[in-house]
Amino acid sequence: MHLKKNVGKTDKIIRISLGIVLIVLAIVLKTWWLIIPAVAALATAFVGFCGLYRVFGINTCKIDRKA
Repeated sequence: MHLKKNVGKTDKIIRISLGIVLIVLAIVLKTWWLIIPAVAALATAFVGFCGLYRVFGINTCKIDRKA
């Protein structure tokens, strides 16, 4: 099954930044439950697909109309 990308460039930058901030907070506050949303944010950024976006019909990825 091929997952169609629905996470755009700006969205990826935000997700990566949020993931890094959550990891730093988890380390500083010694609250390891913050790792779960951090990993989710980083994973969706690198894969380019967000399941919740698909459920709600959101797509922040620009469509290439040249093809």
